[in-house]
Amino acid sequence: MTAPSVGPEIIAFYSETISESERLSGSADGVLEMVRTQELLRRHLPAAPARIIDIGAGPGAHARWLLKDGYDVDLVDPVPRHVEEATAAGFTARIGDARALDAEDDSYDVALVLGPLYHLLDHDDRIRALREAARVVRPGGLIAAAAIGRYASLFEHVATTMLTIDRVRDAVADIMVTGIHAPGRKGFTSSYFHTGENLAAELREAGLTDPVVYGIEGPVWAALKATEQHSKDSLIDTPMFEAALTAARLAEPHPDLLAASSHMLAIANV
Repeated sequence: MTAPSVGPEIIAFYSETISESERLSGSADGVLEMVRTQELLRRHLPAAPARIIDIGAGPGAHARWLLKDGYDVDLVDPVPRHVEEATAAGFTARIGDARALDAEDDSYDVALVLGPLYHLLDHDDRIRALREAARVVRPGGLIAAAAIGRYASLFEHVATTMLTIDRVRDAVADIMVTGIHAPGRKGFTSSYFHTGENLAAELREAGLTDPVVYGIEGPVWAALKATEQHSKDSLIDTPMFEAALTAARLAEPHPDLLAASSHMLAIANV
């Protein structure tokens, strides 16, 4: 079977357009995503030293704190720049595609799929990636899969004020209906935006049990982003950041607020 290939526009975006190593530390909404992802994962991860495969790991933003927590972490990513940066930082990292992992069956306690679902536009590819994650995790092990929220671009482009531009408004309207940010559109690379319901449904289709979906950033992340962008002042370590973090925690038990998060995290068992 021929191994799948990642679209060249995705490789180019992460190699030339943005620095993924800075995304979760350089802005208040990025730090909010990191803090919330950490606390949600720590709530569900087995005790260290469990063995974790971080699929779509980027340059190792999550591997860094997982290793400090005592976990044994292997990184896999399709972007050579990410693997080079992760290796230079001392991580065990290799090139790989979420849909065709080279790991053995039942060889990990946990699989993190915190990026691949963002960029797999085809439904069957997303199911394939989730099934591969399940294949390499032992029975009873944990899968954690992240997704971009269906309405994230609406909130973000209000924060940036770009929603007033016709082409941006039309693209956002299309994403809200189809979930697809098509290749070639400006501002981001080819991407799929989930609803909470269809994220949970895809995990069930992949054979995972009892998926629970959390909103990561909660309902105030866009206000945090807008205030930071337009004031030009960092809001990290400020009362407004703490209020946004508190709002994300308070929103957790309320399904109606799930759609307000920029990202979602689904937790399920093999």
